[in-house]
Amino acid sequence: MLYKSLAKPVLFRMDPEKAHHLTIDGLHTVGNIPGGRPLLRAIWGVGTHAELETELWGIRFGNPVGLAAGLDKNGKAVPGFSNIGFGFMEVGTVTPQPQEGNPLPRLFRLPEDSALINRMGFNNVGIEGMKRNLRNQGKRTIPLAINIGKNKVTPNEQAEDDYRACIRSLYGYGDFFVVNISSPNTPDLRNLQHGDDLSRLLAAVKDEIRIQHAKFGGREKPVLVKIAPDLTAEETEYSVATIVRSNISGIIVSNTTLSRDGLVHANRGEMGGLSGRPLTARSTELIHTVYRLTEGKLPIIGSGGIFTAQDAYDKIRAGASLVEIYTAMIYEGPAIVKRINEGLRQLLKKDGFQHISEAVGSAHQG
Repeated sequence: MLYKSLAKPVLFRMDPEKAHHLTIDGLHTVGNIPGGRPLLRAIWGVGTHAELETELWGIRFGNPVGLAAGLDKNGKAVPGFSNIGFGFMEVGTVTPQPQEGNPLPRLFRLPEDSALINRMGFNNVGIEGMKRNLRNQGKRTIPLAINIGKNKVTPNEQAEDDYRACIRSLYGYGDFFVVNISSPNTPDLRNLQHGDDLSRLLAAVKDEIRIQHAKFGGREKPVLVKIAPDLTAEETEYSVATIVRSNISGIIVSNTTLSRDGLVHANRGEMGGLSGRPLTARSTELIHTVYRLTEGKLPIIGSGGIFTAQDAYDKIRAGASLVEIYTAMIYEGPAIVKRINEGLRQLLKKDGFQHISEAVGSAHQG
């Protein structure tokens, strides 16, 4: 109620990107002042519930609800986001060199559709800027994923050099990495999801992970691939098969869509990736497909149009072990994290599951 009655009316009168920066700067400030983190936990924190705790890749997740990449592009507000109930979060997408992204305006609200359209274009401070931000924030309290991409000016033939550079520079700062080849806002990036390009890229990424693991020791850090919801059935099958052959640790399903089916808001004609409620059913369907193609052996993080506990639960039953939100945070505020977690507990109990892992992929049974 605090967000919807006070903050949202103010933020929604502002330009969307200015509101975005104000939110990130605010969380950065509160998360780094004395008493700020306990205050955030007191207002929005999520308690510990054994039935929602998950372990994947040797990493413990206190609950399955994470923050998707794109909201904290530069890793500036990790302490703030870490204390409002998320079980994990992604930062980025980060590229080796800083880049301004696409011309303004490039972020649009579609309130009647509970959606956003963005054509940000991987605007970020680069790997050195992110490293400074993460270095100065102390010990993390939730797992952190670093979402990595290539610079706009880097041709696809040299893309692997950019992904290697991100891992090389940031290996010591993330718990796992996400290879972003599915944003629609970097020219030709989605072409890396197809053909031999994908095999070569993932081989290079895995090689760089092994190199850094040898230097750092400990557990080798997992790598996930984020795919688009606009792949054809044949493209999905090929991409998933390539990801499995490449010994990648998991798949994030899915990124934003280029589809505009069913939209009513005037901003529906804007170019860019669409996120939010219009993506709910499509992303759940794609999770179901990926789970079937991998025979449930490769962990999936479900993302796309999650606004309620039922939305999250549908993705979990379709095959997701974890879920992520983004657009719902903009429309509903931080309290949504607690609501989803509490709702998941009720849904698990209703279906007779003792632990969330029992619900993963349960839609495929019987």
